[in-house]
Amino acid sequence: MKYLNLLLSATLVTTLFASCAGNKELQEKAPVKMEKAYYTKQGEIITLYIPVTTIQTKRVSLDSVYFRNKKAALITSADKPGVYMATFNNTSQDLIMSSDPKEEYGNKMPQKAEKMDYELSDDEAILIFTQNTKVKYYILSGVKERV
Repeated sequence: MKYLNLLLSATLVTTLFASCAGNKELQEKAPVKMEKAYYTKQGEIITLYIPVTTIQTKRVSLDSVYFRNKKAALITSADKPGVYMATFNNTSQDLIMSSDPKEEYGNKMPQKAEKMDYELSDDEAILIFTQNTKVKYYILSGVKERV
């Protein structure tokens, strides 16, 4: 009986933690007031821009964005106030391969494709944000290229 109670308790705790970790519900309402997101392309580098008009910085933090199978951190633009941007590098980098690890020091980690739970078209991105210490997701649709 003691082992049965222990087994049931362990199963219950595992189920609770697993359901919390996999909860990636999309929000229907945008966390901030924003204009249409857009991107620019310079060679193999794509920069995604999210113009934000109103944000409650004490409640909402824009963390990262998932666009075209890649995830990048969002930073505020230095030259455009109120604009968050993320840079995606699609170039294949030349890596220094050597038997001496000190010579490989300058190599940068490649930005690899990430698997997301949602199917997105080429003009959609997922905004990952924190609201009141909870991580939430919102789909940005109609993301167009600006030249």
